[in-house]
Amino acid sequence: MQLLSDRILSMSTSATLAMAAKARELRGEGKDIIGLSLGEPDFNTPDFIKEAAIQAINDNYNSYTPVDGYADLKDAIITKFERDNGLTYTPSQIVVSTGAKQALFNIAGVMLNDGDEVILPCPYWVSYSDIVKLFGGLPVEVKTSIDTDFKMTADQLEAAITANTKMMWFSSPCNPSGSVYSKEELQALVDVLAKHPDIYVVSDEIYEHINYGKGHTSIASFDAMYDRTITVNGVSKAFAMTGWRIGYIGAPEKIARACNKLQGQATSGANCIAQRAVITACTESPDKVKYMIDEFKDRRDLILGLLNDIEGFKCNVPDGAFYVFPNVTHFFGKTLKGKKINNASDFSLFLLEEALVATVTGEAFGNPDCIRISYAASTEQIIEAVKRIKEAVS
Repeated sequence: MQLLSDRILSMSTSATLAMAAKARELRGEGKDIIGLSLGEPDFNTPDFIKEAAIQAINDNYNSYTPVDGYADLKDAIITKFERDNGLTYTPSQIVVSTGAKQALFNIAGVMLNDGDEVILPCPYWVSYSDIVKLFGGLPVEVKTSIDTDFKMTADQLEAAITANTKMMWFSSPCNPSGSVYSKEELQALVDVLAKHPDIYVVSDEIYEHINYGKGHTSIASFDAMYDRTITVNGVSKAFAMTGWRIGYIGAPEKIARACNKLQGQATSGANCIAQRAVITACTESPDKVKYMIDEFKDRRDLILGLLNDIEGFKCNVPDGAFYVFPNVTHFFGKTLKGKKINNASDFSLFLLEEALVATVTGEAFGNPDCIRISYAASTEQIIEAVKRIKEAVS
């Protein structure tokens, strides 16, 4: 009898985590690896949030939490949705989870049956496809390119819809491309979806505050989509709280209750101290973390300037998140330092081994022409990393 399940054997390992593990392994061998693979801010969690956590410890918050989150945290999330997104939710529509990734697992677990199709505009976050497949869904990839800022058009969406389409999952600002859908671009997608009222949308907005001027629009704010959208968010990125592991959704009540039911059989409620801290994060103005956003913008401009000086790197200008997603097909078919580069995975591995810079292949995100480079690193590291890359490919 087979020891491991077909389910786990067919699942891919997270490419971002695999590259981070490889980088740690090489560091353990004494190599000076610059890590630009993980989507993790290099800032410390702001003091006003840490103080709230310390206060929660002193107030003896140490018991199991409600499965869907503390009532006052849900109230703070409701306030945040109203303030930042123009969305009105009730407490029964909010579910707090152990990170936004668990929220996505919950959604797939309560909504997908075998054979249900889920449209994924490419590139998409690395785990979408495997989460969908884990629960019997069929990912339907819609290819985009650097020439359209990696955004799906209304015509592409219409062409991807079939009788089996159950959902569409997307992120804006996008991981890995940094692309931000404008209100007008979302309206065009909404016009298509309005003709297909049984299709639900997962809108991953974890990077909403890391936005460089285009502004953020939630697709749930369109009247036609409010009852058909599950908005996923959290505090990991904008508040530099990756390890605190708190994400949340705003959703139609029936879906939220189902997610609560599933989570009750999995992890139950999220960490008590982290939840108390997130009340403060959601309640305070986003302006309190603007210093991080300003720094990320400066780093974006820096890394684009440096990469555009390397022959073979083709970059667009991302409007959000903290990634660049250059097209590197120029190097495919070439031999660099004795190594044949057949695809983005080869190129990413080449950069790790020869330039000692960790990136992630675009194949993991549904786009085999590109690599993802995170600029959530210091200015000094960015400059040194791109210098090494340039030397390696020259």
